[in-house]
Amino acid sequence: MDADEVMRVNRALNKMGQLYRAAKARKLAALGLHPGQDVLLWLLAQRPDGMTVSELAARIGIEPPTATRSLARLEAGGWFRREPVATDRRQVRIVVTNAGRQLVPGIERAWAELAEEAVGEVSDEQREIAITVLERANDRLRGLVGESVLTDE
Repeated sequence: MDADEVMRVNRALNKMGQLYRAAKARKLAALGLHPGQDVLLWLLAQRPDGMTVSELAARIGIEPPTATRSLARLEAGGWFRREPVATDRRQVRIVVTNAGRQLVPGIERAWAELAEEAVGEVSDEQREIAITVLERANDRLRGLVGESVLTDE
């Protein structure tokens, strides 16, 4: 890559990250959520029996204390409850409530709207190329930072 291409790539990725986060924040605010909380609730809703904080943290590639802080911010909404793990008194399962489950369609709708608004006006072929390039870039960056799974944050 020549210097001009390097600058274009860096500017485009930096700006995309900033704009995507800002647009996502606006859409999620309408649901009473902040970026990152959507992913937590969505993942929890996929497991009706819930999961431990450690399982949730591993699923999204963060440390358990980070997951605990994120859950603490969500707790006031009544979107999940904590249930003791019968076999280990030190752990609790995080289980989505009906209120949390009712947010899932709104979360998915916000994601769909954002995807459409971001790349919806290109051809199917261009969209597929863009998605493939972004996925490959993410894979390469995961290798650099040593992460196997990360959220869209």
